[in-house]
Amino acid sequence: MNLPQYQHFDPGADVVDAARACEEIGYDSLWVFERVLVPEDQSGPHGLYDVPDLPWPDRYRGVTDALVTLSMAAAVTERIALGTGILVVPLHLPMRLARQLATLDAASGGRVLAGLGTGWSIDEFAATGAVPLTERGRAMDEFLDIADAVWGPNPVSFTTSRFRADAVDIGPKPARRISVLLGGAGDRALRRVARRADGWLASAATPELVARRLPFLRRLAEEAGRDPATVSCTVQIGTMDLTRSTATPRPPYAGDVRQLAEDVAALAEAGADHVYVTLPAATANVKELIDRAAELHDRVRAIA
Repeated sequence: MNLPQYQHFDPGADVVDAARACEEIGYDSLWVFERVLVPEDQSGPHGLYDVPDLPWPDRYRGVTDALVTLSMAAAVTERIALGTGILVVPLHLPMRLARQLATLDAASGGRVLAGLGTGWSIDEFAATGAVPLTERGRAMDEFLDIADAVWGPNPVSFTTSRFRADAVDIGPKPARRISVLLGGAGDRALRRVARRADGWLASAATPELVARRLPFLRRLAEEAGRDPATVSCTVQIGTMDLTRSTATPRPPYAGDVRQLAEDVAALAEAGADHVYVTLPAATANVKELIDRAAELHDRVRAIA
């Protein structure tokens, strides 16, 4: 389940209440996403998801910081995993981001799932990006190299085209090896997952897409010398409206809680190992979020 990061929620009390409730209900994981701004000019290349002229949703205005939000949830829970879906790696300095994730993992007792992506917004890159948008793939590989070093034993050493550390101590260390999940569905993205990640984080991917791309990913992993069964698949179900859908065929992830439970079952059948749902985008307040989360959990477990 996603945590409530939108501006119609209280960034303190509602996050705490939702995190505690989801753990008590029985959810396996809590998730946050990263959105740092909304441009007023949304024409041409400024459109949502890099689609020309596609408007940004108003709910993206005032999204809380991902790692601050996840830290609040970590402080009031004990068991539930803590996922980022996703952090836009090129918007961060790599060593600092690696250390933040390590600190959160150490503080939470080894519960962090690092879902990472390369981003798409030219406005976010212009405002905060440490590299140009055109170098986002290189920035991801650079981060993964630096994170491997930072999360490993001291003394830490690394050299990239931008950064260097010569036999330094960096801590705290993660409580255990942090699982890295990478986003994207194109061939290049999946090749990076196969070579460098513990799993694929498929945002809003349909069961049909998962069933088609997952065998390709695992074949790439095998070609890279890895056991393909060790490469996991996590899928985000993006929902904005919990009104029952009567459309035929039903649009992906449109519908009420009963229909979303059926979608979870379909994703499991397609090969997904883990699914999380963006219910905060479709609920008006934290009470409704918790009530719908409890209903969804019951329905999914009944199907399973």
